[in-house]
Amino acid sequence: MEIANEVIESMLIKFNSERKWTLQAIGQLSEDDLTWVPNSESNSITNIVAHIRGCVHSRIETILYDIPDTRDRDKEFERGLQYSKDQVYNMTKEAFDIIILYLEHLKSNPELLLSQPFINRPPLTYSQVNNETTVLNLMIAMIREMHYHTGQIIYAAKIRRGELVWKYD
Repeated sequence: MEIANEVIESMLIKFNSERKWTLQAIGQLSEDDLTWVPNSESNSITNIVAHIRGCVHSRIETILYDIPDTRDRDKEFERGLQYSKDQVYNMTKEAFDIIILYLEHLKSNPELLLSQPFINRPPLTYSQVNNETTVLNLMIAMIREMHYHTGQIIYAAKIRRGELVWKYD
């Protein structure tokens, strides 16, 4: 399972990096910045964070904690969705922490990468993966999903604030 551990470690590095930059960007924004939308077809940072949290809930928490999927995807994209800055920050942190915790679990159980955790569950909805997907494919999809949305968050933050201050420690 050497390659499995290498894959898991690479994913941990990626998610920890995305977590760091996204939280730093959100930390520099006002509540107005978080709800700003560039046009009527776009989502605010608040919407994007709600969506990220929903994805992590339905794709990771349901496996890790074996809890029912209570996600309300439509709410994630409601116009004018309001959360405080602390809530947005904490939802982002929580989403990344759940993924990182799951990857840490996989480090001690690398054989799970090829398991099919959704095989005996109700059909997945709103997902780029299906019930026959492996944990490896799910985590690759999560890398794409998180990277795409964290890029949107950082881009919107730069539009609103101009130059952001980054801590490289």
